[in-house]
Amino acid sequence: MDRTVIIGTRGSELALWQANFVKDSLAAIGVTAQLKIIKTQGDRILNLSLDKLEGKGFFTKELEEELMAGTIDVAVHSHKDLPTEHPPGLIIAAVSEREDPSELLLILKDCVDVHQKLSVKFGGLVGTSSNRRKAQLRALRPDLEMDDLRGNVPTRIGKLRSENYHAIMLAKAGVKRLGIDLSDFHVEELTPTEFVPAPAQGALAIQIREKDTDLYNTLQQLHHPEVAEALAIERSVLKSFGGGCHMPLGCYCRKHEGVYQVFTSKADTEDDLPDRMFITSPTTDGLVDKILAKFDKNRKLAGQVFISRELPPSSYFRRVLQKHGMEVEARSLIRTVPIMTILNPHILQNIDWVFFTSKNAVEYFFQLKPQFAKPVKFGVMGSGSEDMLRRNGHFADYVGESVDTAEVAQEFAKIANGLTILFPGAESPMRSIHKALSTETKIIDLPVYATMPEEVACGTSADILVFTSPSNADAYFKDNLLDNNQRVIAIGKSTGKKLEDLNIPYTLPFSPDEVGLAEAVFGL
Repeated sequence: MDRTVIIGTRGSELALWQANFVKDSLAAIGVTAQLKIIKTQGDRILNLSLDKLEGKGFFTKELEEELMAGTIDVAVHSHKDLPTEHPPGLIIAAVSEREDPSELLLILKDCVDVHQKLSVKFGGLVGTSSNRRKAQLRALRPDLEMDDLRGNVPTRIGKLRSENYHAIMLAKAGVKRLGIDLSDFHVEELTPTEFVPAPAQGALAIQIREKDTDLYNTLQQLHHPEVAEALAIERSVLKSFGGGCHMPLGCYCRKHEGVYQVFTSKADTEDDLPDRMFITSPTTDGLVDKILAKFDKNRKLAGQVFISRELPPSSYFRRVLQKHGMEVEARSLIRTVPIMTILNPHILQNIDWVFFTSKNAVEYFFQLKPQFAKPVKFGVMGSGSEDMLRRNGHFADYVGESVDTAEVAQEFAKIANGLTILFPGAESPMRSIHKALSTETKIIDLPVYATMPEEVACGTSADILVFTSPSNADAYFKDNLLDNNQRVIAIGKSTGKKLEDLNIPYTLPFSPDEVGLAEAVFGL
């Protein structure tokens, strides 16, 4: 192109980083550009939360008006800030590569409590103006207080440093792009599959006039069609629900091993317990309609769900099912007993890692009051074991999040091969993680508990049966048959393998935790 392209941008540090990123990308393909800073409604009004501002496009409207007036040629937006309807005559010419859409929870170090999920002290005050974040945080930690937090990224972090809050939540993408030092804080990273981000979070949208065909053709060199395809699903879900920045809606689409996976979290208000849905499809055709059907308030849901573990009233699984009028029958079909009362201290010498495959293993191991000769790292299989580890005052250095123990074993082997690993566990361990470890790795099995079935595993008339371990599944079907109308969910592949051996059809959740199990129940 033989003209200088004028790029319109907001004046915040992050917006300028984004605009300069586009400017540099244009320079790399031989196009000269310069920036024009434009102030938006969202920049001017900082004393109100976003849901109190009128209209939509709080951070984009003024840029779009200058684009239509011809005073700029390109508007660079955080894609998640754009309304789902474009003004007539404007189009998105290119979408950037997507930065990691995870969330960061920044916590003042003296407000960290390792015993609590997400590590914020009980009753802590979290700063965020996002209703989506508020709803999902309350689902995981109902005790937390929320207060609105506005301003650009450095301003919000500055308010945390000034101790106006105990913790704040930010998008990882913005912090990473600005290269901000977070060493002052304890930082918890929440992946987009566990804490669902805003639709299009982490991507940039490059907007131009529809008639500017030369510029459109040039910008195709910066376009990432595979990102645009995923964002189209997310933004179509947002549009279908009539949402904007204020809606407590998260949606994340990714293509994994040739299959589209969509994670959606939706609440009616910031105080409402959000519903979570997980959908897979080999194609995007009809995918949005499938998601909307799962959220249809008139769809028929199960009346009763059985789960093979005890659940406290605060359990996410119990709360979200009861919200929809489902009765939850929660009882274990097995009992565990300790088989060791004294721990030989020599066992703990030279240990590098301790890996737990169940929360029972964590509980019974720490009852022995272990004293390590040197600092050790802890690995766990799933969030249930991670929560139990927290209750005993320790963070997990590795959390296996897949329902497939073989995948977890391969991931763990990458960081632990060649070291000395202690495996506290059941009297007859399945040794699923062991199989991926190299011969140079020293493995120490430490039986700390035994599993025994209840004398009679009473049956249930529940519509859906959720089994949380192979031994629970074995105990149940030793005394009971599956009704033709009953459906079964297995927490992971090892439990699924036991059900396969018993010729019982089952469904696997995405993640081996209460959120994943709830998603599986609503997905049936």
